[in-house]
Amino acid sequence: MLDLSVSLAPGLRCKNPILTASGTFGYGLEFAPYGELVNLGGMVVKGLSLKPRKGNPTPRIVECACGMLNAVGLQNDGVEAFLKHKLPQLPWRETAVIANLYATAPEEFAVLADILSAEEGVAALEVNISCPNVREGGILFGQDPVMAAKVTQAVKQAARNTPVIVKLSPNVTDIAAVAKSVEAAGADALTCINTLSGMAVDIVTRRPLLANVLGGLSGPAVKPVALRCVWEVCRAVDIPVIGVGGIASVEDVLEFILIGACAVQAGTMNFSRPDFAFRLVEELPSACKRLGIDDLAAFRASLQLEVTS
Repeated sequence: MLDLSVSLAPGLRCKNPILTASGTFGYGLEFAPYGELVNLGGMVVKGLSLKPRKGNPTPRIVECACGMLNAVGLQNDGVEAFLKHKLPQLPWRETAVIANLYATAPEEFAVLADILSAEEGVAALEVNISCPNVREGGILFGQDPVMAAKVTQAVKQAARNTPVIVKLSPNVTDIAAVAKSVEAAGADALTCINTLSGMAVDIVTRRPLLANVLGGLSGPAVKPVALRCVWEVCRAVDIPVIGVGGIASVEDVLEFILIGACAVQAGTMNFSRPDFAFRLVEELPSACKRLGIDDLAAFRASLQLEVTS
């Protein structure tokens, strides 16, 4: 039988490469009616902050061609509520539960990491460096390699033995430079990519469609950008890379693995098909068989660069 298991970091091995993306799968419990959570390779829960956040004013989600824009603003119940009410209900012994961290200063990230890494049910920490650094006038941590490294180092030092995954932003000049910086700072793995910055307007009302004006673009429209970023990052670092961005089919999953990703995260499609991630898990073995892939590890990063006429 085809071995679908993947190792994403020391102590973090998933039964298959299908994970769910933060912000698109709630806390995981919301999607339990649509499939067996234990069948997933992992779940990345919605971004967690030290205190509860109400998020941005509405409207904060807009459909657009081949995707959606969101400016939810990381609404969440806070880390204490998650650990008390959500985590105990998740099948964390069978499926990796990965906590996504939101903060506005390295010290705040470290506090979150300390709290979450103390919990047996948290398999890894995913650091959202697309957060504003309030001390630097709101510049995003992920847009500066030095600041990204500071956050990574702060989380790594506080995380005990819990693996640290850093989620990279595509809204940069050189994503490979940021990847190298956080790898040097101790990151165990990388998630690539977060949403692209975008906006939408109404020519009738002459107003923006998002109350926040700007939002994050996700969905099939971003897949070519995500593939390019994953390709560049995989060539720049030696740690595992998790590909995310525009996955709408099992073939998309294999495209990311072909260019070097160890695993993927299914995101926006969860909104239109709540059973989407579960279907990917079901379809992956047959897709591999159809394409003659009998060793997923050997297939990974096997892209042939020679152009044939």
